[in-house]
Amino acid sequence: MPAYHSSFLSDTDARVIGNFALFPLRTKTRGPAYVLPLLSPDDDEITLDPESESYDILDETLLLFRANTLFRNFEIKGPADRVLIYGILFISECLGKIKPTMTGREAEKALNNLALEHFALPGDPSFPLNALFAPARDRNEAETLRQYIGQMRQELAVRLLARIYFDSATVPSKWWLSFTKRKFMGKNL
Repeated sequence: MPAYHSSFLSDTDARVIGNFALFPLRTKTRGPAYVLPLLSPDDDEITLDPESESYDILDETLLLFRANTLFRNFEIKGPADRVLIYGILFISECLGKIKPTMTGREAEKALNNLALEHFALPGDPSFPLNALFAPARDRNEAETLRQYIGQMRQELAVRLLARIYFDSATVPSKWWLSFTKRKFMGKNL
């Protein structure tokens, strides 16, 4: 059975740096991404319809995380799949930071620190997926990519916490934490 690919592969309007697409995001975090409309009070972030104008690549990453984590191989069909790969690997890293005894507040602090810490970009010697990602052409593009990935990491951390602590603010979901030891494609960030 093949892995699930991004539904944003057909989106040709996204800006691409190297071969990493910069899609619009539904976020309050500052950064270079075009901001999609926020959800109305009637919408539920966890069960958001993919046809909604507020649905973005991060919603899709969270939706496909558990299914795609089970795969060791992933055929990349375009820049959207690279964003999906990075997002899945970041979620795996986040899950590794959350312990079963952590409250929602402690987990929020840990994931905020993880999202804001210095991270390697495609082309950097310490970036683990250089074989799959192309580097930015110049310093300006690299800085834009760093800001976008930082914005993406912060928003993913917030949305992941909303799912992990959906039922209780003090006990994380065992269904999410069961994926702590799984490694998508055998890699980590």
